[in-house]
Amino acid sequence: MNTKQRNLLFSRCFYTFFISGMAVLIIGAILPYLIKEANMNYSVAGGLLSAFAIGNLLASFFSPFLASKIGRKKTIITLSALVPIGLTIVTFLPPTSILYITFLFIGIGRGSISNFNNAVINDYSDGKPLALNLLHTFFALGAFLAPFMTSTMIGWNFTWKQVLYVVIFLCWTSFITYFTMTLEDQKPSQKKGAPSQAPASKFLKSFDFYCIGLILFFYIGVENCINGWFVTYLQNIGVMSEAFATNLVSITWLVIMIGRLTTGYLSTKVSKKLLVLVNCIGSALAFFLLISTTNIVWITIAIVAFGFFLAGIYPTSIANAGSLIKGSASGMALLLAIAAIGGIITPQIVGWIADSLGIVQAISFLAVSVILMVLFSIINYKRKVIE
Repeated sequence: MNTKQRNLLFSRCFYTFFISGMAVLIIGAILPYLIKEANMNYSVAGGLLSAFAIGNLLASFFSPFLASKIGRKKTIITLSALVPIGLTIVTFLPPTSILYITFLFIGIGRGSISNFNNAVINDYSDGKPLALNLLHTFFALGAFLAPFMTSTMIGWNFTWKQVLYVVIFLCWTSFITYFTMTLEDQKPSQKKGAPSQAPASKFLKSFDFYCIGLILFFYIGVENCINGWFVTYLQNIGVMSEAFATNLVSITWLVIMIGRLTTGYLSTKVSKKLLVLVNCIGSALAFFLLISTTNIVWITIAIVAFGFFLAGIYPTSIANAGSLIKGSASGMALLLAIAAIGGIITPQIVGWIADSLGIVQAISFLAVSVILMVLFSIINYKRKVIE
């Protein structure tokens, strides 16, 4: 694949990940309205977020298996369609049991998009952090726009369903992008004459792989709660309007976008492991400031700082593991699966605690995840195997 073809492939991945960011954040943005209209409690809402995360996990196993049978392009075309189909079903407010299944399939679609895009960028960029950070910057851009679009359209007297229709349409444009994409199912490392790679399963015996996986485990748990619970949390602490709370989450993702561009730039000059460590520590400090105050100014500062430091953890951690998983669909899938498990468990626990003690106390529980994320980033930094 020449440079022009690679850049075109990357641009399509960037666009589809941008739409994926909108689709993921729209769930959190509409959740307060869904809770109210469907008359559901926090535990049920947390179950929907966990079902979405379970779908992400299943995608880590199902999409590589399907790709081995019908090819990567046909797989992503098929599974990406689950997102707009699922969101359409949500607008009909079906029974809770159907909603659980729907969120599960939305998660499978979204997880497949994540697996595909991360794998393609990793394969064709030699695992360099800059390309992966750019990919996730586009996700952050979509994530920034979704809550902002929601609050703006609601302010213009549109309903949450009409907001969802816009995202559904954009998801179908993403589907078309995959459908028209030129992609070789053979990875660069598999081409004739290419240098041989280390055994594809070498990551299974690597402590570094699991250490990075645990960083992502706790990170995704925190991120899923930001995506799903923070609009509800900010509305419930009673210091800001619904519109301000929704827009503040949008601002967080704008800062994440800036943070990922910054991390992408620094990744060419600074150790990947040092970047992960600094971002984890910065995230922890910002989080503890956030949950320790009800002052709207300090909350705003804390959320902005939280978003900035969270920004580079995911793509830089994947790049940190790049030498272990390059050319291995199963390696990328397992790494993302470990991360996805964190995203399944954490939102459900937050929902349970919210029903018992309140959403404010439930969000405080995330301190455990933040502390462990820092701990494993310190261990990862002290390891000298991967760089």
